[in-house]
Amino acid sequence: MAGGLVVPGEVVDGRQDAPVGQFSAAIRTRGLTKRFRGGQVAVDRVDLEVPRGSVFGFLGPNGSGKTTTIRMLLGLVTPTVGEVEILGGLIPGALGAVLPQVGALVEGPAFQNYLSGPANLARMDAADRTSDPSTARRRIADALDRVSLTSAGSKRYRAYSLGMRQRLGLAAALLRPRELLVLDEPTNGLDPQGTREVRALVRALAADGLTVFLSTHLLAEVEQVCTHVGVMRTGRLVTAGRLDVLLAATAPRVELDTTDPEAAVRVLDGLGLSSPRVRAGAGAATVSAALDGIAVAELAPALVAAGVGIHRLVVVRPDLEELYVSLTGEGFDVER
Repeated sequence: MAGGLVVPGEVVDGRQDAPVGQFSAAIRTRGLTKRFRGGQVAVDRVDLEVPRGSVFGFLGPNGSGKTTTIRMLLGLVTPTVGEVEILGGLIPGALGAVLPQVGALVEGPAFQNYLSGPANLARMDAADRTSDPSTARRRIADALDRVSLTSAGSKRYRAYSLGMRQRLGLAAALLRPRELLVLDEPTNGLDPQGTREVRALVRALAADGLTVFLSTHLLAEVEQVCTHVGVMRTGRLVTAGRLDVLLAATAPRVELDTTDPEAAVRVLDGLGLSSPRVRAGAGAATVSAALDGIAVAELAPALVAAGVGIHRLVVVRPDLEELYVSLTGEGFDVER
């Protein structure tokens, strides 16, 4: 290995890596674990693969280990054990070669209150030894335009709203061409219009071939822009893959409204539907269960034969919220 960067064709730990620039995964981890003092395990043996050119939604409840994972990917936190590979380079050895190709927005960048947005970006760009000073003014203007902050050019950072600060952080991540963009809650503090603008920006970046790794709490954001997802729970990666494939593998559910939920549950159990759930409502209760291959045409006759009064009977196709709740047992923000 040279300077921590994988050499084309070199065998590392019993495997042969693709040449840099020909890697299939923008991010790859193996056994990634972080154990803090006192024994708390924040991230537990995570094997993650983010395909190059994908928009990868990284999901999980608060405290599930998402931000700690991101900080390890960027070399901000040292793993207890495990391996991180970014853009074909092993971290931390390849940080110097890899980081100029990575834009990141994690927990907000450190901007100076007394400087304007453009001046803050110029300060950050000047601190980057790999940036070209002769193109700085043009690149800063382009980055501000992409996040709709051009009109706030003369305003000092201390006068920025939370949403404007978030967009300036995005501009900082876009100061130069990138291969990978890592965003931790990029729409935090944005109004609905700002959220839509960020969503459109992510789509445009993906269309240009950029890989986007997006940690968020907004299902609408994920469902509209992400090609792949990974779900964390209590420090472990419980599922990951193409969003459409994961949803297709999630069994559809039947929902029915009835005034006799106990009888309905007995019928569904008798037909072999797994784990019927009852949710109380005004007048009628809602009973739901995974279909598990049972034909819908069998349900209504069986319920009627058992004397169960049905007010509504529908099949609920799987969506990201269903998948997320089934994996984590927790609710999720569907809208902003």
